[in-house]
Amino acid sequence: QLELAESGGGLVQAGGSLRLSCAASGRIYSSTFMGWFRQAPGKEREFVAGIRWGVGNTYYADSVKGRFTISRSSAENTVYLQMNSLKPEDTAVYYCAANRGGYSRMHSEYDYWGQGTQVTVSS
Repeated sequence: QLELAESGGGLVQAGGSLRLSCAASGRIYSSTFMGWFRQAPGKEREFVAGIRWGVGNTYYADSVKGRFTISRSSAENTVYLQMNSLKPEDTAVYYCAANRGGYSRMHSEYDYWGQGTQVTVSS
């Protein structure tokens, strides 16, 4: 069993930065894939970034590549999402999720989810 809790969301002006954290309670196995998703009003939940817990390989949606960076701390059992050069279209609820089956960009394949944190980017 894994419980995930996001933090770090808020209101920021376009061009600004935010750092999201996802603290996990419970063991994260090396085969677990940790992902960040986002969902804007009226839109589908979409993959933003992900990381293989064991080896640290990272993956990004094209829309955030070069602006967002995902990382993890094994010591803190935490996944981070550093978001730079934020745009109004990045406004959404951001969710952290864990997939025991490994790499996936499909939200339906994830086993555990956090409650989400709101990110609002003003123009």
